[in-house]
Amino acid sequence: MKDLSQSELAEKVDVSRQTIVAIEKGDYNPTINLCIKICKVLGKTLDELFWEEEA
Repeated sequence: MKDLSQSELAEKVDVSRQTIVAIEKGDYNPTINLCIKICKVLGKTLDELFWEEEA
């Protein structure tokens, strides 16, 4: 999204790239504050990024 690398996103939300990788893999549950920062950078809502749709 937004053509950002993991490193660029991490820098914008003030975490390590490894944290972004862990979030993407589902190995780390970010704080609500970090979720909100990521949403603002990517221009998405919490629902769009963090809640899985039920099939």
